[in-house]
Parts: sequence; structure tokens; C-alpha cells
Amino acid sequence: MMQSTDMASDPSIRPPHPSAYAILIIPFGAMSGYVSVAMAFLCTRFQLTVKDGALLVASGMFPHVWKFFWAPIADTTLSRKRWYLISCVLCALGITAMSAIPMSPANLHLLQGVIFVANLASTFLGMSVEGLMAHATPPAQRGRVGGWFQAGNLGGSGLGGGAGLWMATHLPSPWMSGAALGVCFLLGSAALVAVPEARAETRTTSLPRAMLGVVGDLWQVIKSRGGMLCAALCVLPINTGAATSVLSQAEVAAKWGVNEDTVSLVNGVLNGVISAFGCLVAGEICARVSSRWVYAAVGLLLAGVSATMAVLPFTGTSYVVLTLVYAFVVGLSYTAFTGFVLDAIGKGAAATKYNAFASLSNAPITYMGLVLAWAQTQWGEKGMLFTDAGAGVLGVCVLGLFASMVMRSKPSESAIA
Repeated sequence: MMQSTDMASDPSIRPPHPSAYAILIIPFGAMSGYVSVAMAFLCTRFQLTVKDGALLVASGMFPHVWKFFWAPIADTTLSRKRWYLISCVLCALGITAMSAIPMSPANLHLLQGVIFVANLASTFLGMSVEGLMAHATPPAQRGRVGGWFQAGNLGGSGLGGGAGLWMATHLPSPWMSGAALGVCFLLGSAALVAVPEARAETRTTSLPRAMLGVVGDLWQVIKSRGGMLCAALCVLPINTGAATSVLSQAEVAAKWGVNEDTVSLVNGVLNGVISAFGCLVAGEICARVSSRWVYAAVGLLLAGVSATMAVLPFTGTSYVVLTLVYAFVVGLSYTAFTGFVLDAIGKGAAATKYNAFASLSNAPITYMGLVLAWAQTQWGEKGMLFTDAGAGVLGVCVLGLFASMVMRSKPSESAIA
């Protein structure tokens, strides 16, 4: 359906340093971090509930669950750099609007709508970076490039969450926090000069037909043995990191005796730094070990962290230490995810194929956020953390059984391009 030039195999093109992708993807992470940390924390300060906070986070995640459907637009219309600039401006405007609307029960639906639209714009920003990365990265460098890419994503989440919350609670007016982040987004777009362009791919059919064909393309990918395993990794509740958004809320954080400054530092800035470091560590690991199996192993590790946090006394020290350990392990998982998806998708229709798996992986992040908010309401913080741990262990067990069945089955003739 679509054709592309394999820039990664062109010896005349020198791959850029992967830090360029880290800078370019920062706005994508910051959009998510601002909602899941800054806005989630402030919810219970303005007569909203923990469930309301989870709904705001889910509103931001919803476009990321379905973004594979409109990925052909990014693949086949404008160049990746043009899409980046357009979406970067929209993200800057969107995060400013999110911070300018007063947080109250009366404005809950308006906030959900603005968050949805702003994150819809961020999906195109992410697609443009993924396309640039897939076209210019040699196979041998995919693990390390994936590490830098996810380091920028999670570092951006720390910027949006930590710096966003601090500015929202210390600057004279809340809208200034979003505007300041928007300016940072625009300044970071200068990193485009360090990355080779990836032009729009040639379409042999109409754009609407191409968009409808995404479902068929996704099915062809999933039918292969490797594709089925990748899809299972994406949809099971493994490595969601969803507890972070619940732990960031003021009402929940207060149970450990921590205030807004601690939350903004730990769940924001330090979270971004530590998780980014985890991404880089995992990049080196995935250069030696299959990313798929690293992802599954890290799932058990993350479940262990949640269970440990539930068992230990609720003190400020345990909150800080275990939240940062949780962030480090999430960083490991994000790089492992990127590595196995880059191995699977090849170069052609990069945004479409990458976002098929990325969309699937966002589904458990969305539903686990709502499940954990419900668990916190029903059983308190301990119950929420044990629910997170139990879901992770169950997911890994199901994955092991599924992998065993797939490996015994007759190999599919379909192959991932």
C-alpha cells in the first residue's frame, strides 16, 4: 500500500546522535506528565475526586489508544519535519489552554475535551519523531536509539509533571506554567536541524482507503508468530506505570506525609531523570538480550516494587525512594518496548506500524489508571498498590502461557515487514 526509501541503509546519510530524538520527543512526554502529575495532584485541591483525576488522565490517553488509525496521515501527506512543527505549535497552545482553565467540578468536561484535543495533536508529534527515527537508524543502533528516545519521552514527562506542578503552585497565575512549557517545546524544535528529513511516502490509493487499510495491515502483522507475541506484550497489564498518576494526587500523597513540593520533585523532575536513566541502561541491555524478554522480566520487577511499597510503613522516605525505584523500572520497560517494536516494523509506513503497537500498549495504561483509582477508593492505598502488583504478575503469567502456545504452533506464513 505504501512505499518508502530505506534511509537507514543509505551509506551517504550519517545517522544523527540519538540525543536529537530525545530532545524532539520531550513535548510528547511533557503533555502526558502535565496531566498525570501536575493536574492529577491539583484535582483534590479543587473539590475533584481521585476518580475525577483518573478521568482527566484517561482523556489524555484516549487519543494514544486509537492513534494508529490516523497514522497514515503522518506517513503519506507532509514531510515528517513539517508535521513536527505543526504539531509542536498545537501542543504549545494546548498545554497553555489546559493550564488556563480553572480546575473545578463545573469545568471537568471542558478540561477533558481540551486535554483530549491537545493530546491528539501530540500523537502527530510523536509519529513524526518515530518516522524520522525509523528511517535514519541502522538496525545495530536500534536498542541505543530506543533508549535515548524513551529517555526524552520520560524526561519530558518529568519536565511537564514536576516543573509544571511547581510553576502551577508558585507562579502568580496557573496559565503561566503551561505557557512556559509551550515556549520550551518551540525552542526544542531547533533539534530538527540535526536530523535528516524523511519525506512523505508514496501512496497507491486514496488517503481514506489507506486509513481503513490500517486495520487490515495491523491484522497481517499480528498474524505472524512474532506479531502475536508483540501484541500480547502490548495489551496485557504489564509495565503500565499507572500507579504514578494515583500516587501523585494530593489526597494519596498525604498518606505518606509528603507535600506538593515533594510530589513535584519526586514524581516530576526526579522521576523524569531516573526513568530516563533507566531507559539508557535498558538500551545497553537490549543491545545484548532480546527486548521482548527484557520487557517481560521487567514486568515482574515492577510488580515487586509496588508490593514492597504496600508492605513498608507509609513514611516520606519510603515514598521518595520507592517512587524513584518505580520510575527507574518503568524506564527499563519503555526502552524494551521500543526495541522490540523497532525490530518488528522495519522502515516502510513507519508511523503506521509503530503506532499500531504503541496504541495497543496505551490501552492497559488507560484501563489500569481507572482500575487503580477505583481500587484506591475501595481499599485504600495498600489495596491500590497490591492491585497494581497483582495485575503485573498475572499479566506476565498469561504472557508466558501465550508464548508457550505460540512457539508450539505452526509458524505463520505472514511475516512482519
